[in-house]
Amino acid sequence: MLFRSEIHTYYGLVHMLQGVSLEIAEGEVVALLGRNGAGKTTALKSIMGLAPSRQGKVLFEDQDITSLPPHVIARQGISYVPASRGIFMTLTSMENLNIVRTKGARWDTEDVFRRFPKLAPLKRRRGRSLSGGEQQMLAIGRALVTGPSLILLDEPSQGLAPMVVELVVEMLRELKSEGVSMLLVEQNLQMALDLAERVYILDQGRVVFDGAAQELKNNDQSTASYLGVSG
Repeated sequence: MLFRSEIHTYYGLVHMLQGVSLEIAEGEVVALLGRNGAGKTTALKSIMGLAPSRQGKVLFEDQDITSLPPHVIARQGISYVPASRGIFMTLTSMENLNIVRTKGARWDTEDVFRRFPKLAPLKRRRGRSLSGGEQQMLAIGRALVTGPSLILLDEPSQGLAPMVVELVVEMLRELKSEGVSMLLVEQNLQMALDLAERVYILDQGRVVFDGAAQELKNNDQSTASYLGVSG
């Protein structure tokens, strides 16, 4: 088992995550689904040590990382791609990659430009001059050059044109084929179920479903009940 957690997270007096337990095996893609406000982003931030108040235990590669600060957790091998993308707007694409690049990482900057050829001619363009899709490609590429064993992705298709979504999905499929573990928060149900082997669904800070993605694909009643959409 690559990753295991049982998390309680608080925002002031609000008990946002109430004993959320997640497990991710090495090389596995897991989707974390739920309605808006269910706690999905909070779960990712709690794993990375970014939540304001957290209890429970987070284990990564058999090490307890619960009390570690975010930058140390990142060095342990977990990369986080937030919904806001979080790139440095005043730095160029190449500078955004180089500033976080880990020496000896599995992927380097040229790998990023190979996976996202549309970024290659934009190496010298500043982050604020990139389109939303280009920023998302750069954010995912920046996660790769840190050399992660586990990537946390928060809504990677959000706000992107369909053609760009296809590029992102293809790149994630490629990473999956290479054995990269991912925890994917995504509102695009079809995309999530196509990429993931297993699914967790959150509702009001609790896990209400834990099972195979195929189970949800074949069960419109469950997707309607838990997510308010038809599979």
